[in-house]
Amino acid sequence: METGNFTIPRWVICAPKAIRVVNWNVDRGTHLARVIDFLVGAKADLILLQETDINAKRTHHVNVAKEIAQKLRMNYVFGREFQELAQGSRASPAYHGQATLSRWPLTNSRIIRFQKQSQFWRPHWFLPEIEPLQERLGGRLALVTDANIGGRTVTTYNLHLESKGDATLRQSQLAEVLDDVRRYNLNTPILLAGDFNLDASEGAVAAAIARSQFQDSFADRHSPTTPSSFFERGRMIDWIFVRGPVLASQLKIHQSVSASDHYPVSVILTFT
Repeated sequence: METGNFTIPRWVICAPKAIRVVNWNVDRGTHLARVIDFLVGAKADLILLQETDINAKRTHHVNVAKEIAQKLRMNYVFGREFQELAQGSRASPAYHGQATLSRWPLTNSRIIRFQKQSQFWRPHWFLPEIEPLQERLGGRLALVTDANIGGRTVTTYNLHLESKGDATLRQSQLAEVLDDVRRYNLNTPILLAGDFNLDASEGAVAAAIARSQFQDSFADRHSPTTPSSFFERGRMIDWIFVRGPVLASQLKIHQSVSASDHYPVSVILTFT
């Protein structure tokens, strides 16, 4: 993991009653200026990002999470998902993963590296390390970290479930996260968000999430979180769930933002 602190010190007289949260797969940060423009305007207190690059050729060797945190004056923690073999070199490796940013202190960060992984990304001796093949070392993960919101601790799970393989693989990865959540009591505010690469509103997935007593912040307002293309209709695969003494409201899928192959999703979390 990598961490950084770019917040401006300030006095906190009383804890806020509500915070704004943004969840977004930023497609490696390819359009970083547009990503930052949206996040500046969103004025979020807590941001969960998937697919952020470090030192990759495709994103001009920028540390995407650090760059965003510096621009927004936020703390950040980055969890390394993969080493991107075609994007760096042995002397100067490139990485890819999740980042959680906050205007408040971040502590107790850790990674859940899923036990079951797709073999799609594994390098093979007979294949060259070139960009279209996307050969990688590592595996999908959940980045877990605590945000101290003016004395209140919110535990965040920043997920990126596998895009390759079948739904059974993604469900097993989600099951590992839900099993980990059991270590916290029901008085702990928990935010479960990320790119699930599946529809979490129905079937066995929705049932498992409900059994873990998470509330779907989307309720019945389901609409695509990825744009449609000539080959594929938009899908709803990016989610925000909450558990404990918090209420999610004012959900918005920002479908006018064209900075990634996913739309940013925002909610207001109110402490109850």
